Amino acid sequence: MTTELTRQDAVRDAAASGIPAALADLGALVRIPSIAFPGFDGAEVQRSAEAVAALVEDLGLFESVEIRRAAIPGTDEIGHPAVLATRTARNGRPTILLYAHHDVQPVGDESLWESEPFAPTVRDGRLYGRGAADDKAGVMAHVAALRAVKEALGDDFDLGVALFIEGEEEAGSRSFAQFLSDNADALRADVIVVADSGNWDARTPALTVSLRGNTRFTLTVRTLDHASHSGMFGGAVPDAMMATVTLLATLWDADGAVAVDGLTERDAETPEYSEETLRDEAGLPAGVSPVGRGPILSRIWNKPSITVTGIDAPTVANASNTLSPSVSVVVSARVAPGQPAREAYAAIEAHLRAHAPFGAQLTFIDQDYGDAFLVDTSGWAVETALESLHEAYEVAPVQIGVGGSIPFIADLIREFPEAQILVTGVEDPHSRAHSPNESLHLETFRNAVLAEALLLEKLDARTAPAA
Repeated sequence: MTTELTRQDAVRDAAASGIPAALADLGALVRIPSIAFPGFDGAEVQRSAEAVAALVEDLGLFESVEIRRAAIPGTDEIGHPAVLATRTARNGRPTILLYAHHDVQPVGDESLWESEPFAPTVRDGRLYGRGAADDKAGVMAHVAALRAVKEALGDDFDLGVALFIEGEEEAGSRSFAQFLSDNADALRADVIVVADSGNWDARTPALTVSLRGNTRFTLTVRTLDHASHSGMFGGAVPDAMMATVTLLATLWDADGAVAVDGLTERDAETPEYSEETLRDEAGLPAGVSPVGRGPILSRIWNKPSITVTGIDAPTVANASNTLSPSVSVVVSARVAPGQPAREAYAAIEAHLRAHAPFGAQLTFIDQDYGDAFLVDTSGWAVETALESLHEAYEVAPVQIGVGGSIPFIADLIREFPEAQILVTGVEDPHSRAHSPNESLHLETFRNAVLAEALLLEKLDARTAPAA
C-alpha cells in the first residue's frame, strides 16, 4: 500500500508535468470571447461552455457532465449556460464542490491593449488575454488539479466531486440562485472551493476570508422639462449636470472618505501595506494622493466605498450650449463586512434624497445587492487549505480580505449552510482583471494547480464527517 508521502509525491509530479497541456487548453479558452453581457453574442458563451464541458468529459472522472441553464427569477429569460459535472463519493470520503466561471468581461477600449484581447500572448512570464486570469485560469486550475489527482491516484481516488463552471458571473449571476435550487442535490458538498479571488502577491498565496458586499443602482437627476439655451437661461436655471455634480460631491468628504450616515465599518486588523505598494499595484501616479483615512488595507477591506462607474450625458463631441434636463449615473458601492447590502443601499438613497440640490427630482432604478462574506476560519477545511497552499508555494499563506465582492457566495451559504467555503484564486495584484492587458502570472498558476491538487489528495485521504 502506498504511503501518504508517496501519494503526495505522485500528485506533485503529475501536477508539474500537466502544466504545458493546461496552459495550451487555457489559451484555447481565452480565444473564445464568452461575454455574457446584453448586446454581445450569446453563441460565444455557449461555445465556451461546450469547450469546458469537453475538457471535463475528457477527464474520465465524472458520472455525469452536462451543460445546463436556469431561469432568471422575475423574468421570462433563461440564464447563460453552465457546466455541471458530478462524481459520487466512495468509501466514506467527503465531497468537494469546485466553482469557477467561463464568462469574461468586455474588452473595453481595445486600443489600450498591447496585444489582441482574445489572442493569448506570453510576455515576461505572464499570459495576456481577456479571461486569462479572471476566470478561465480558475477553470483550468480545477481541470489541471483533477487531471493530476487522477493520474497520481487512479482507482484509489474516492473523493466525491461536483464541478460547477458558471457562464454569467461577470454579468451579475442573475440565474445563479435558481441554478443552485434546481441542482441542489447534485451540488451539495462538504467543502466548496470558489476559485475567483487572488493572492497577496505573485509569490505569496492567500486564502480570502472576507469580502465586501456591494450595491449598485442607476440614478437619474432631472431639473428641467426640456433642454434650454444656456445663454438665455444659464445663471438662473439649474441644469441637470450642475445638480448631479453638486449632489454626487456630497458622497465623500474632503479626504475622499465616504460621508454617508448609516454606512458601517468593520473593526479588524490588517497586514502592513505601504503607499508605495498601493501606487505600484493600482497604477496610482506620483502627485495623485490616495483617498480615505486609516490603514490602507482597512480602507479597502473593512470600510465602504462609493464609485460612479458610468454616466449618460452629452458627450464632448456632441456638446452644445444647452442646459441638460436630465443626467443618469450608475453608482456602485462596496459595503463593509457585517452590513447587509440592502441596508447600505437604503442609507445611500436616503443621503442622496436629503442632499438633492435646487429641488432636483431623483429617480432610482436597477438596484442590485450582494452581501458581504466572512469565513469561519476555525473549520478543518481552512486548515487543510492553508497547509496545501504552504506546501505548493513553499511560502506561508496569508489570510486576506478583498475589497471586491462575490455576491453569489451568500446564495451558496443559504443553500448549503453546513458546507465549508474556501475562496481561492490564481490572480495577483498585477493581473488587471476587468482592465486592458489582463494577465496571468504563469508561476502563480503552476503553484495554484499544485495547491489544489494537494488539497484534493488530502480530502481524498479523509473520512467524510458524520451526517
